[in-house]
Amino acid sequence: MKAVAYQKASPITSPDALVDIELDNPIAEEHDLLVRVQAVSVNPVDTKIRKNVSAESGWKVLGWDAVGVVEAIGDKVSQFKVGDVVWYAGALNRQGSNSELQLVDERIVGHKPKTLEATEAAALPLTAITAWEMLFDRLQVPKTAPANTTILVIGGAGGVGSITIQLLKQLTNLTIIATASRAETKEWVKQLGADHVLDHHEPLAPQIKQLDLNAPLYVFSTTQTDQHLADIIELIAPQGYFGLIDDPEQLDIKPFKSKSVSVHWEFMFTRSMFQTVDMQKQSELLNEVSKLVDEGKIKTTVTEVINPINAQNLKQVHEQIESGTTKGKIVLHGFKQN
Repeated sequence: MKAVAYQKASPITSPDALVDIELDNPIAEEHDLLVRVQAVSVNPVDTKIRKNVSAESGWKVLGWDAVGVVEAIGDKVSQFKVGDVVWYAGALNRQGSNSELQLVDERIVGHKPKTLEATEAAALPLTAITAWEMLFDRLQVPKTAPANTTILVIGGAGGVGSITIQLLKQLTNLTIIATASRAETKEWVKQLGADHVLDHHEPLAPQIKQLDLNAPLYVFSTTQTDQHLADIIELIAPQGYFGLIDDPEQLDIKPFKSKSVSVHWEFMFTRSMFQTVDMQKQSELLNEVSKLVDEGKIKTTVTEVINPINAQNLKQVHEQIESGTTKGKIVLHGFKQN
């Protein structure tokens, strides 16, 4: 099967950062689905691992968002059958979706929304899982909160921010404050449902005060947390809830003590990595998001589609993500057949 992979961690400018290769077809066992990949999207985690983690042996295949068709199933599979069209974000400790065929555990797989094309659906799994787990598993955001309860989403125009805003708008009654910096990204988060938009290139606490709203009870930082931490400490409500998903080199949370703020770090690969007893919840939430999409309540966050899936195109997308200028998600579609 065709795949895009690498052996040694390197910057994207390296000739061997990502290369086109051929690998043996994998075999489905136990809870595994063997999926023929139709479309994938690229996330910041792809770039971080490529830069920092070399293959233990052989080749390392990246990719943690995919839509595809089930070609074979393991002997313990109970939720899917051959021919099902599925979507998922995979597991960090297994080969990724930048390959024609991929093995993925059924307990972290959902049925693709019927109303979306493969390229539209591939933009959503990883970000939807991350946003859902942060909002409802970590921060425990209620579906119905007291009137005028606010949440601040830092990095509202990125992949995770884009789906977070939609989930909040559809499933809660919170007042949504999102951040963006460019005219096009500010308009994007407004279209997604943000009630107010702040510029994250300027101090956030003064902007919050100018809104004359209740201090945010919830703050979800999707990016550059270290740059915004002092502002977050100042602006968050006493007894508030703070969550982050990025990897600041240092994170001093002691200043949160006076406000009794709880701190939550979300990593959507935890359930699959540790085979937690509630691993099945990722399948359930993906099916719930699929339902919301088919009901017209959630829309795809794809902003660009590139054909085909190959090393050259993936390198281009990695470069764009590392530039910090992406809006929504970039999707790659199909492997070129010989």
